[in-house]
Amino acid sequence: MSSTGKLTIDLDALVANWRALDAQTAVETAVVVKADGYGLGMDRIARALARAGARTFFVAVPKEGVALRQALGPKPDIHVFSGHMAGDTDMISDLGLTPMLNSTDQIIRHLEALPGHPFGIQLDSGMNRLGMEPAEWAAVRDMVLAASPVLLISHLACADDPDHPMNAQQLAAFREMTDGTGVPRCFAQTGGMLLGPEYHFDMCRPGIGLYGGLPFETARPVVTLDLPVIQTRMLEVGETVGYGNTFTATRETRIATVSSGYGDGIHRIMGPKTVLYADETSCPVAGRISMDSISVDITDLGHDPKWLRILGEDQTVDDLADNAGTIGYEILTAMGARYDRLYTGG
Repeated sequence: MSSTGKLTIDLDALVANWRALDAQTAVETAVVVKADGYGLGMDRIARALARAGARTFFVAVPKEGVALRQALGPKPDIHVFSGHMAGDTDMISDLGLTPMLNSTDQIIRHLEALPGHPFGIQLDSGMNRLGMEPAEWAAVRDMVLAASPVLLISHLACADDPDHPMNAQQLAAFREMTDGTGVPRCFAQTGGMLLGPEYHFDMCRPGIGLYGGLPFETARPVVTLDLPVIQTRMLEVGETVGYGNTFTATRETRIATVSSGYGDGIHRIMGPKTVLYADETSCPVAGRISMDSISVDITDLGHDPKWLRILGEDQTVDDLADNAGTIGYEILTAMGARYDRLYTGG
């Protein structure tokens, strides 16, 4: 039995989520695999989706694009959100990456360094993060269109909230900047896809929904995390557990210590609200989560388990995110490198 946790990634569930999202549109459904496939292993994730029919992939930076090209080969399109920085030229050229240019400086750099090489433009429709603002775009629009960009994109700030007025505001801004260009457009991530067809344009690019996270409420769970029990002990009434003595036994208490902690992405702050499961029985965290270990109250279980599950159907990635006061994206991308990873299906 290993002393490290077992992270199981269900590639069949991943593909089913992509197909379910793809079925909601009449346009191409690309995939976002940045941050090592949201922490789950970009190479295995991307290959499974490519076999299912995905043709276009998005990454954050060219270095990710290099690894993805090595995993997928020459055919798929790989788009880079960060655009074309000064040190990226060779990677973009040699690996056939398509940068989404974010500024006039990036446009000049790309057209001078790699004339004729495909590129897209990222436009700021109101999020004020990446992309060209309307006035900047208006100043260079004709020149850029003459160079034949392959895609125009933007990003929704509030798509997880369907009733938020920002969605319609950004949609109007994106249309104003792109209508009549004749260039393919991509606006919607997972949340945007669920807002309806007016947000779909020519391509959608789901991320978190592929991996089983909200706002795609009917997504199949993709990830389970089982943690090995490395020691058990009995506490007498009044004995304490862990740093700061934050757990005190009020009865004879059986404690199991599992191998994982905030060094593996199980955030310390989630401890008071988090449970682990032995089959269908929930067992609460006892005391503070440490860097490499978590103590769990297994008294009501009635036996000493070999494994306890912290992530799965009973406690989803979004449940853990709520416990930590964060979002499912952060839980997934924080999953530590020490876990043994098992891929099923695909």
